[in-house]
Amino acid sequence: MLQQVQATLLPIVQTINAYLSDYILVGLLIAVGLWFSIKTRFVQIRCFGEGMGKVFGSLSLSGGRHEGGMSSFQALATAIAAQVGTGNIVGASGAILTGGPGAIFWMWIIAFFGMATIYSEAVLAQETRVKDKDGSIQGGPVYYITTAFKGAFGKFLAGFFSIAIILALGFFGCMVQSNSIGSTFQTAFGVPSWIIGVILVVICGVIFLGGVQRLASVTEKVVPIMAALFVLGGLVVLVVRAKYLPATVAMIFRYAFQPQAILGGGFGAALKIALSQGAKRGLFSNEAGMGSTPHAHALANVSCPHDQGVVAMIGVFIDTFVVLTLNALVIISTLYTEGGPLAGGYTGSVTEVIGKANLAQTAFGVVFGENLGAMFVAVCLFFFAFSTILGWNLFGKINMTYLFGKKSIVAYTLIALVFIFLGTLASNDLVWELSDMFNNLMVIPNAIGLFGLTRLVVKCVK
Repeated sequence: MLQQVQATLLPIVQTINAYLSDYILVGLLIAVGLWFSIKTRFVQIRCFGEGMGKVFGSLSLSGGRHEGGMSSFQALATAIAAQVGTGNIVGASGAILTGGPGAIFWMWIIAFFGMATIYSEAVLAQETRVKDKDGSIQGGPVYYITTAFKGAFGKFLAGFFSIAIILALGFFGCMVQSNSIGSTFQTAFGVPSWIIGVILVVICGVIFLGGVQRLASVTEKVVPIMAALFVLGGLVVLVVRAKYLPATVAMIFRYAFQPQAILGGGFGAALKIALSQGAKRGLFSNEAGMGSTPHAHALANVSCPHDQGVVAMIGVFIDTFVVLTLNALVIISTLYTEGGPLAGGYTGSVTEVIGKANLAQTAFGVVFGENLGAMFVAVCLFFFAFSTILGWNLFGKINMTYLFGKKSIVAYTLIALVFIFLGTLASNDLVWELSDMFNNLMVIPNAIGLFGLTRLVVKCVK
């Protein structure tokens, strides 16, 4: 019966996702990013240096405890923990396989405008956050949505967003992340997935029950280490493949505007695939406009909202223009250049042995060797996906509290841990599609709330 239900639901959810990602999502993300880029006079360019200075000028792996919230860097680390996950490895791989190397160009475009979007999200999260009687801080899209729209409409949008994020990130999303950890560890080290599941549940349970302060303490240490490890490994591959880098970069730009040359089919259809893959996977990667990371930025103790807004922009820059781009360059320079198995496109017998789940492992294996490449990606993906689980659990918890009060936190945590464990036992296309669908649905109420508070964003940026 369960298989019949899955077989019935899967094509329905896939159809919904196709319309959301190919039409509504692309247009909405670009519209929001372009709107706030203009309204803030391209804050992502003007204040980029200021943001870098605030992030790296006060970089600390031990930010200490903060009453009712966390430090600015801890908030950024928590946001990056959520942003840098399977989307950077598996998501980018899927985008390249489906949309060709040119999909990375469209990811860059989405991310550039997304920096203005996430600035606005962080600023509004700071402006509309509330402090509870016990001193704890709550903030996020539900609070700026209900600020923008009073009455029943605002409550409906906020409730819709809360349900979508709890399902998308708190439950299905964490299941997807743990599945990626379990499958890559089983491939690389031969460790059964269920053992990884037990270990994950124990570690996550301890951190979840420790509250915001314990989570902030973990993410501020894990995020810089995991980013440095992946960047170092990626740079080693690019140094070895240096002679292929000009061709790699050329492919990204060429196939962004001539995607049919590698995807086949007509120009219009190929361009739509490349653009939609770039937008969809870009959203899943940096989460700008989705409404997830404002929950972390709302908790930052800063002197004014603008300060956290420019810090939030750097999160998108690190996620997309550093980590994701590095992974893309590794994949294209090893697999798509002359003599590579995908030089002629993702067609033929190669589709039977290479997929989005093992594409990065195959790419790193070209330089590191098959076994070491698989191990390296497995370790990196563990850090990426594990940190994402921590961030996403917090975002879901904030919205669970908004809907049902603090008494619901224990039940929410237990359900989330069950989903994390189930993800390492088995996952299927329906779970991935459901996660994508609710990710996409989050964008709509969040974007409406952002548009409704444009004046407040402009006031802060001035």
